[in-house]
Amino acid sequence: MLSYRHSFHAGNHADVVKHIVQSLILDALKQKDKPFVYHDTHSGVGRYDLQDERSEKTGEFKQGIARLWSRDDIPADITSYIDAIKALNDSDDLRYYPGSPRVARAQIRQQDRMVLTELHPTDFPLLLQEFRSDRQVKIYKEDAFLRLKGSLPPKERRGVVLIDPPYELKHEYMDVVNAIAESYKRWATGTYAIWYPVVYRENIDKMLRGLEKLGIRKILQIELGVEPDTTERGMTASGMIVINPPWKLESQMQAILPWLQQAIAPTHGHHTVQWVVPE
Repeated sequence: MLSYRHSFHAGNHADVVKHIVQSLILDALKQKDKPFVYHDTHSGVGRYDLQDERSEKTGEFKQGIARLWSRDDIPADITSYIDAIKALNDSDDLRYYPGSPRVARAQIRQQDRMVLTELHPTDFPLLLQEFRSDRQVKIYKEDAFLRLKGSLPPKERRGVVLIDPPYELKHEYMDVVNAIAESYKRWATGTYAIWYPVVYRENIDKMLRGLEKLGIRKILQIELGVEPDTTERGMTASGMIVINPPWKLESQMQAILPWLQQAIAPTHGHHTVQWVVPE
């Protein structure tokens, strides 16, 4: 199935959490001069027009990035994330929102590189167009996890893998666990950042149990909820599971999430930062 189009959801509360965590990981990698790789398994198109009919149809960005855009109390730790958005907008008006590849491209240096994979027949050519002639970006129209398996370990031996499938199919949660099992064998020192939506909490619990059974240490869970869990269909929360997180990420997100919850979901929101498996 390749029906998922992120353009309906760009800039929503889940994107905000995902891209803040992504930016903080990249900030940490840049603390050393040595090159690193950014590997994105489900890249999308790179940037999204929030005035597009798909974005306007759902209006999800209005409950996400739009609630942060004009605030004057932005935490210093999310400056890189906000700067990536500003880079796509010529004025103070919020029209374009970066997908994870554009968030990364705003931060990587001359010595770093990006590996992007996208299978959707409509999104892939748009992604190619977005990064045309960019020698630091390699784009593949391949199965995300097969390409990941073939790319590890990276020559740099430093970097981050962002894994954010659409989870349209139930087995995708365990597909992620299996991909981590294979990847960790090849590259145990890399950082793996797994995005997840909370639609049915049991799927997340099952994925977390699967990751715990792999015997991997240093697994951190970060989550922002906008509504209480429910048995009804619909995403009430989202989060990131980070394997080998930068040492400051836990404390940074403990400081950011209360502010983010108040900005996005002050009435029914909740947030979590906890170790699934400690060091």
